[in-house]
Amino acid sequence: MNQHRIARRSALLGVGGILGLALSGCATARPVAPGSSRVTADPHPREVAPADPPAAAAPAAPPLPDVEAIIAAHEGRAPSQWGTDIPGVIRTGGEAGLDPAAVYLTLDACGGSAGSGFDAPLIEGLTAAAVPATLFLNHGWIAANYQLAAALAANPLFSIQNHGTRHLPLSVNGSSAYGIPGTASVREVALEVWENHVALTELTGVAPRWFRPGTAHLDDVALSVSTALGERIAGFAINGDGGATLPAHSVTVAVGAAAGGEIVIAHMNQPGSGTAAGILAAVQQLRDRGLSFGVL
Repeated sequence: MNQHRIARRSALLGVGGILGLALSGCATARPVAPGSSRVTADPHPREVAPADPPAAAAPAAPPLPDVEAIIAAHEGRAPSQWGTDIPGVIRTGGEAGLDPAAVYLTLDACGGSAGSGFDAPLIEGLTAAAVPATLFLNHGWIAANYQLAAALAANPLFSIQNHGTRHLPLSVNGSSAYGIPGTASVREVALEVWENHVALTELTGVAPRWFRPGTAHLDDVALSVSTALGERIAGFAINGDGGATLPAHSVTVAVGAAAGGEIVIAHMNQPGSGTAAGILAAVQQLRDRGLSFGVL
C-alpha cells in the first residue's frame, strides 16, 4: 500500500475526532524585470487560439463523520427493538426514494471459513443477462477475494455495499441470532460498520451508503449508530434462498414472486447451492411479467 493510501486510510479510520484537511493551490506571480514600469506590446502580434475554459472544480467531498462523537452520543442507550424488520430498516425501493416499480436483487458475500466462496455462475449469468444487483461484501470475503472484489466493483451493473467487518448481528448488548453472538457495545457496533466502510471506500473509490448486518439482525440503537455513520440499513421483503440452503426450484418460486419495489435477499458466496440456477430462472420470469431491476 503506498503512502497516499496509508494517509487516506488514516484519515478515514481516525476515531479520536476526525479532522478535515483542506488543500489550496496558490499561483505564483511572475517577477517583473528591474526598471520595468509597463508591459510593452509585441510588435509582431500573432493570432492565438482561445484558451480552454477552466475546468469546473470537483464538488467537495462530504465531511467524514466524527465516529467518537457518534459513539459517545449513543452510550448508555438501551435498545427496545430487535430483529430483521424493525422501524428504519428499508424493505422496498420506494421507502428509499428509489424506483417503486423495480425489483432490487441483493446478494450477500458473508466471509469466514465457510462463507468466502464465489458463485461464478450466478454473477456470470446476471452479467450476461444485463441484470443489475447490489452486492453486500463482508470484510473477510474481500480479504479472501480481493482481486475479484475489485473486478466486481469495476462492473457498472453492480452496486457494492457494506456487509460488516466481522459479519455479526448488530447489537449494543451482545444479542444473538442463529446462535451467533452479536456485537456487545456501541463501540463494537460502530467498528463493525466503519472498518468495512473504510475498506470499501478504498476498494471502490465511493463511500458505501447501505449496511446489512450479519444475519440481518440488529437493534434500534445499532440502527441509529449506522445511520449516523452515513449508512442506511437494507432489509428485505423476499428471502430468496433461505441463507443459500434452498434448492433451485424453491429459489425460483420465492424470487419469481417478487413484486415491483421489493428488495430480495440471496447469497453470492455459496457456489454449491441452488441459488444461481434458481435466481437466473426467476429473473426471466420477472422480465416476462414486465418488471425491471434496480440497485440500492
